[in-house]
Amino acid sequence: MILAGDIGGTKCNLALFEEHGSRLQLVFKRRYATCEFGSLESLLGKFFFECAAETGETPEGKIDAAGFGIAGAVVDGRLVANNIPWELTDSALARRLNLKLEQLTLINDLVATAYGLVHLTPQDFLVLNAGAAQLNGNQALIAAGTGLGEAMIIWDGSRHRASPSEGGSADFAPRTEREIQLLHSLKKRLPRVSCEEIFSGRGFRKLHEFLDPAVVHPTFGEAESASASEITQNALAGTCPVCVEVLDWWIDAFGAEAGNLALRVLAYGGVYFAGGIVLKILSKLQQSSFCRAFADKGRLSSVLSKIPISVVLNEDAPLLGAAHQALGSVAASRRERHEILFELQPEREGQPL
Repeated sequence: MILAGDIGGTKCNLALFEEHGSRLQLVFKRRYATCEFGSLESLLGKFFFECAAETGETPEGKIDAAGFGIAGAVVDGRLVANNIPWELTDSALARRLNLKLEQLTLINDLVATAYGLVHLTPQDFLVLNAGAAQLNGNQALIAAGTGLGEAMIIWDGSRHRASPSEGGSADFAPRTEREIQLLHSLKKRLPRVSCEEIFSGRGFRKLHEFLDPAVVHPTFGEAESASASEITQNALAGTCPVCVEVLDWWIDAFGAEAGNLALRVLAYGGVYFAGGIVLKILSKLQQSSFCRAFADKGRLSSVLSKIPISVVLNEDAPLLGAAHQALGSVAASRRERHEILFELQPEREGQPL
């Protein structure tokens, strides 16, 4: 049995899969609010309890491997994250699951999403720019939600390999006079202005307050991230001119940041977009200057305009990627055991049968 998790700053998806050769069959899945739990271990306890109540069987003691895509960096087996308040180490999690470290896979959530792409169908993608993909070219993945995640998908000569990135923590680079003024304004109240401060959910209210601080909406008394949904809904409905301007500006600037990522990775094989924000504004993305802003890179504009751009519609992509990475660790362990057993077999040549 394979346990998989997509662990984010707002929500966590957990699932159990049964192994059928190289395929996985879903057994049980649940979604939880991250803020309701003090640790991943306590969340797992809730998940196992609900699984047993619904299926009649507890998964504890039956898990062969586990894989988790986590919104943050995993450094020396320890989670370093901006938006998840938990202390998390691979050793403690392995003990909780009664697994060896080699049976546990902890990876960045964007890396998990990248590895999940190959397990999706064409219906799981919305093409924004068909472009002309370079065969075996590098690819890139960017996701805007509670935070801003970025990943590189590099062709190594035989296959694509996903590499994590903390590009969301990179410095915000203004392109226009208005964005320069925004940066100056934010610098007065923030020690540092990262891309994530603009291109995550908490960026919408920053733009709104910059454009017109006199216009206040109900969620403005809550955490900044709570305003993203309200502002985007107002913009899509056309009920607030400032919200409309915020969304147009955010989409244009986000497209430009995605183009920056494409330049850094030379993502001639395509760029993929994921995350809750993109899914909520799909209709606007298709009508906006998003693709133009993505490709607006001077002499390289004609090159970037040929890069395929797609939105990942299936929110289970990171869960599938984490599960299949865990399945891969099981397969590798079995191959290793088989090779050891083979080497331990006595030399039979010349021996009677």
